[in-house]
Amino acid sequence: MTHQVRAVVARGKGAPVSLETIIVPDPGPGEALVKIEACGVCHTDLHYREGGINDDFPFLLGHEAAGVVESVGEGVTDVAPGDFVILNWRAVCGQCRACLRGESWYCFNTHNAKQKMTLLDGTELSPALGIGAFAEKTLVAAGQCTKVDPTASAAAAGLLGCGVMAGIGAAINTGKVGRGDSVAVIGCGGVGVAAIAGANLAGAAKVIAVDIDDRKLETAEKLGATHTVNSKENDAVEAIRELTGGHGADVVIEAVGRPETYKQAFYARDLAGTVVLVGVPTPEMKLELPLLDVFGRGGSLKSSWYGDCLPSRDFPMLIDLYLQGRLDLDAFVTETIALDEVEKAFERMHHGDVLRSVVVL
Repeated sequence: MTHQVRAVVARGKGAPVSLETIIVPDPGPGEALVKIEACGVCHTDLHYREGGINDDFPFLLGHEAAGVVESVGEGVTDVAPGDFVILNWRAVCGQCRACLRGESWYCFNTHNAKQKMTLLDGTELSPALGIGAFAEKTLVAAGQCTKVDPTASAAAAGLLGCGVMAGIGAAINTGKVGRGDSVAVIGCGGVGVAAIAGANLAGAAKVIAVDIDDRKLETAEKLGATHTVNSKENDAVEAIRELTGGHGADVVIEAVGRPETYKQAFYARDLAGTVVLVGVPTPEMKLELPLLDVFGRGGSLKSSWYGDCLPSRDFPMLIDLYLQGRLDLDAFVTETIALDEVEKAFERMHHGDVLRSVVVL
């Protein structure tokens, strides 16, 4: 059996997305069919549309999603029809070298659905990050579904599927922010302010938000920044050092993904401090640092992949904190939109007008 559903498709590099009817097959072994309730519009979706990921057009966009399992294939035991789930793009294999050494958040062989979703003419679709959730229904590997408390808002919960988890995890999992630490976050888009929220959850004493946009700095304060720095008007490194007794922050999270801001992060940390790169650079970017400074400043230079999260561990825990009122996921939802408004949401994202537009079905 197959299902005809509406979905957002990117057919060519830079072309506007279109709302089309696609074919979704019933789940095979190890797969799950999920009825999507909400999906955030993430910058990665725009990268796909622009050809910045690869050129495997047409793409079925959307990946930051929550919904209800409609049916499962043979051998699936972790989720069942009726379960409310957050979708993830790190369905761990349990058998690769990372999983076998107990670091499954680094899994090098994550799973996606084996069957392909298609256009009406049979053209195979490439689902964004193996998910493709700007659709009424999508087919994923069952391991991409993480069951959470169904009383959570789908619009808020789905954001853990990518950007919010990346930021929170950059602080908690990768940066290992601890009680009393000083933290600076450079770049206060959706991922950056999520890192600020994560630093607060971890008990940081001082959280410094850095950006060139005062609107984003205001949002950062609402999510827990204790200090803000407009780096268009002030030297970011000097400002961070001044706010940390002249030493620099214990952890600096770079959420932009540019050589200039990475250098700021490198020099704004305390001796033996930690830099976490969670902003995604483009392929042509190069970084040049004096090797003696890398040696002399000590500490750790880390990259954060998806917030180094383990969905089965982190998603239920963060949803519990959300339902307890200790993590304001609703604050990340700037607006809710219909499925045919994704292109307009890309434009608002480009202008920095939103933290997240969320498609609600």
